[in-house]
Amino acid sequence: MSCTTILVGKAASYDGSTIIARNDDSGSGRYDPKKFVVVTPEQQPRHYRSVLSHVEVELPDDPCQYSIVPNVLKNRGILAESGVSERNVAMSATETISVNSRVLAADPLVELVPQQGEPGDADYAPEIPGGFGEEDIITLVLPYISSAREGVVRLGKLLEQYGTYESNGVIISDVNDIWYVETIGGHHWIARRVPDDCYAVIPNQLGIDYFDMDDAFSEKRDFMCSADLSEFISRHHLGREIGATPARLNVFNPRRAFGTSTPKDHIYNTPRSWYMHRYLNSGEDWDSPQAQYRPDSNDIPWCKTPENKVTIENVDFLMSSHFEGTPYDPYGTTGTPESRHRYRPIGVNRTGQMVAMQIRPYIPEEYRSIMWIAYGSGPFTTAAPFYANVSDTPAYLRDTPGKEVDTSSLYWSNRLIAALADAHYFETDPSVEQYIEDVQSRGHHDVAATDMEMDVVDLSDTLAVRAALTAANDRMGEFLQKRTAKLLYDVLYTSSNLMHNSFKMSDHWN
Repeated sequence: MSCTTILVGKAASYDGSTIIARNDDSGSGRYDPKKFVVVTPEQQPRHYRSVLSHVEVELPDDPCQYSIVPNVLKNRGILAESGVSERNVAMSATETISVNSRVLAADPLVELVPQQGEPGDADYAPEIPGGFGEEDIITLVLPYISSAREGVVRLGKLLEQYGTYESNGVIISDVNDIWYVETIGGHHWIARRVPDDCYAVIPNQLGIDYFDMDDAFSEKRDFMCSADLSEFISRHHLGREIGATPARLNVFNPRRAFGTSTPKDHIYNTPRSWYMHRYLNSGEDWDSPQAQYRPDSNDIPWCKTPENKVTIENVDFLMSSHFEGTPYDPYGTTGTPESRHRYRPIGVNRTGQMVAMQIRPYIPEEYRSIMWIAYGSGPFTTAAPFYANVSDTPAYLRDTPGKEVDTSSLYWSNRLIAALADAHYFETDPSVEQYIEDVQSRGHHDVAATDMEMDVVDLSDTLAVRAALTAANDRMGEFLQKRTAKLLYDVLYTSSNLMHNSFKMSDHWN
């Protein structure tokens, strides 16, 4: 799906956590309702069949429990999107990326081939299943791994065996590491570990810009890849280094070899990378004619060291941002009508959910993982914290109707707020900003209070731990429901007063 991703290494985050976050944006003209649910080992399938590609995979019989934020409607499969397991491994899958035509010619995507005719017909041909994709990846990987590195290995083996029908970027993290995997054609892949002191930003294009083949085929400290990647590059002439030699190809730029650089990228993708770097390294020159990187630059870095350690609030802001402070802000007053709609913002109207998954090293394993969850269009909402290792999730985030607007659901409430506030951005912005501050401050307060309460819980008693964390999530859900209802009231009141048919003279008896 159309998405934006930010990954924050443990030495780059404000408290030593690893943080991975991604907007899950529906395709243009579509809005996919979201829910927050727990998947128990009993609910995890042992024989898996993809809805979209019909690929069938036999799964191990020892899955662990995990929490996800999937689509409500199952017409396109599970689409778990963002998940954290009881083993404190997080996944976000997938960031839709693009690879170039030379790659796709060398290793075509594995697409479903429908059945032709009927058995007995002269032209009959049986169905050929496709590979797996965004619909499937978390379900196939997350319940069976104990670390981010294990996740890369498992995903790589699945790609090599079954292939994929789309180009994907997949994030897997644990308390120490963040790995980012990019698929190269139907069966090939590369993975890079985010440096501890860096953040990485990825729009919808192949992003990794440095790869060490020597490490990938030896110690695998920071790089991994499919077993035949060197031969694949050489056989299909994918390398683009001038004066290339085998030694020089050992360290290369995958974005140049495998990725795209099109006018669409300069409208849809590169401006988002530019803005996120601009925000996290604001002391550098990003705006002058002499700036090294501009919104349409092809070589914007995949990762950088931030000027200051990155907070959850920074992540939340970036995932909802719309080029604030630049001539490209669709709600701005600078620039021109053209410039304000030139580039695709990060926070768009069709965002279904944003989940920032934080794994905290200073907290016992039983409750160290938090999912900061927001539904709907980012500029008009904010993320609230929910513990991952729970027995159930709050009804306000879980019981989302698929096709009925219902304000007893966070998803639909935020959709309504965004649609009302968008037309009156400046008039409703004070209410939205107060809501963001209230939810974020209450979230941090409640997490700190719950962490302290867990000191008296027997951590060896899994049911007791999950019961306590479930109760904490329910309290957060109750607060969020009341505070979101107030925001809806405030935005509705302001927008009603600004209707085009408003008339301020009242009847004398009122």
